[in-house]
Amino acid sequence: MRIDLGGRTAFVSGSTQGIGRTIAARLAAAGAATTVNGRDAGRVDAVVAELRDEIEGGRIDGVAADVSTREGAATVFEALPELDILVNNLGIFSPQPVLDVDDDTWQRFWDVNVMSGIRLTRHYLPGMRERGWGRVQFIASDSALVIPEEMVHYGVTKTALLGVSRGFAKAMAGTGVTVNAVIAGPTHTEGVEDFVRDVTGGDLPWEQAQVEFMRDHRPTSLIRRFIEPDEIANMVVYLASGLSSATTGGALRADGGYVDFIVP
Repeated sequence: MRIDLGGRTAFVSGSTQGIGRTIAARLAAAGAATTVNGRDAGRVDAVVAELRDEIEGGRIDGVAADVSTREGAATVFEALPELDILVNNLGIFSPQPVLDVDDDTWQRFWDVNVMSGIRLTRHYLPGMRERGWGRVQFIASDSALVIPEEMVHYGVTKTALLGVSRGFAKAMAGTGVTVNAVIAGPTHTEGVEDFVRDVTGGDLPWEQAQVEFMRDHRPTSLIRRFIEPDEIANMVVYLASGLSSATTGGALRADGGYVDFIVP
């Protein structure tokens, strides 16, 4: 199966590190003219330079903007009037007892994790509909389905993305534009190794430490290891392609079987 995104334009919010960076790299490697995004202009420029070195012939640019704000979103709209592929990846998380989460924190998580994607999607969908082709994805989380006690405010925003994605998909019915959510499971990103080693005692090699962590703290995982970012990106690139034309309004799991439900 060969995925060719040549001639397509793509934007990945929050893509200077972790899953977002890997998604941007995979989209560019598949041929899409891909724009990287982050708040810090220096960091955006550095990642663009790195990806251009990594991906021969890759068409990669960057837009520095905080898309959790109206002003930041407007900066992206000015730089990219039209898009074929939108990946709403931007998200923040932090553990905090739910009774200690104040109004400002709830609002911040809502603005970053939910409103950023709503604004971008609302802006780009009409053009996609007019052209008869487009792909929008929201990067959700297993926390959308299994609300973590220590991060209720985070989990709730990810649950919201499932509803938002389904609603936008209904609005695009019959247009050739698809909208989906990707439910990412426990993923090996920056800082995870230190966190896991702290939990498991700090002295184990990474391969052994992650096996013990998954066994003791994520026992429903069926792959018994952390997911690598490229395994999430593979799902995203498929959904961004013409091969996924019959997949819309879905919540597709790339969670290693962690969520102990048959559906979605």
